[in-house]
Amino acid sequence: MRARWWTGRLIRATAAGSPVPLPFTGRSPMLSSISTHELVLLAGAMLAGGVLTGLIAGMLGIGGGGVIVPVLYEVFGALGVDDSLRMQLCVGTSLAIIIPTAISSHNAHMKKGAVLPGVVRNWRVPAIAGIVTGSAIAAVVAGWVLQAVFVVVISLLGLKSLLGRNGIRIAEHLPGPGAMRAYGFVIGLASSLVGISGGGIATNILLLYGVPIHAAVATSAGIGIIIPIPGVIGYAIAGWPHLSQLPPLSLGYVSVIGFVCIAPVAALVAPFGARLAHRLGRRQLEIGFGLFLLLVASRFLVAIIWG
Repeated sequence: MRARWWTGRLIRATAAGSPVPLPFTGRSPMLSSISTHELVLLAGAMLAGGVLTGLIAGMLGIGGGGVIVPVLYEVFGALGVDDSLRMQLCVGTSLAIIIPTAISSHNAHMKKGAVLPGVVRNWRVPAIAGIVTGSAIAAVVAGWVLQAVFVVVISLLGLKSLLGRNGIRIAEHLPGPGAMRAYGFVIGLASSLVGISGGGIATNILLLYGVPIHAAVATSAGIGIIIPIPGVIGYAIAGWPHLSQLPPLSLGYVSVIGFVCIAPVAALVAPFGARLAHRLGRRQLEIGFGLFLLLVASRFLVAIIWG
């Protein structure tokens, strides 16, 4: 019955001159329509994304999801992943890639002695609760909803990078445990819906309360270790019923191929970014990164409006 159904799709798609979305039967049908040259270019794009992700993760104390998600979005689109599942696959894979990158970045900052362990302890449990909640939401909402959340969060982070991090303070000391736990939950929730480590959000929260920039970046790298792991588990479970529609070597909404191509490179490069962060003024990088995030947000906004 399944064979006849796909045969019918093949005949109709061929007659219409459109690409044929083949089922996954243990081979790699999604890759069959792509030339070796195109595959090399796609792999190169992911490797380049890994380098950029590692540098940004080390310098800014973030996981690099703002770079990873758009790279994967274009790669998975070229591979023919269904639009209704593509964003979920990007977010889940991004969270997986962030894990070794965040560990590498955190270890580099720990050597500098700048991490605030009390903040990490306060945020740990609420952040996990937030990311579990976000993963559950992602399992039931349409892909365009995740795109819309991505546009909002990335746009805010991009604008903050452009405007500068040190201009606005709402207090000179961190708030009480209740407010800190609420911040932790929000960081986890937003991170799981967007595919970021939460470092960018955490850094800006700490700066609002007068935490020095290097301590804020280092501490954000610490929370970035905690957030991705439960998120990956949640996305893997959520995507399991859709394995037949996902690329080969996918664990639910987590692409093993994407992880292997990007994660090792990003983790190797992250310590160099951390060293640069402690040596250089980073205003130009913040401006460039802010412009990049706004460009990415515009790309996803176009995808939402015009498909």
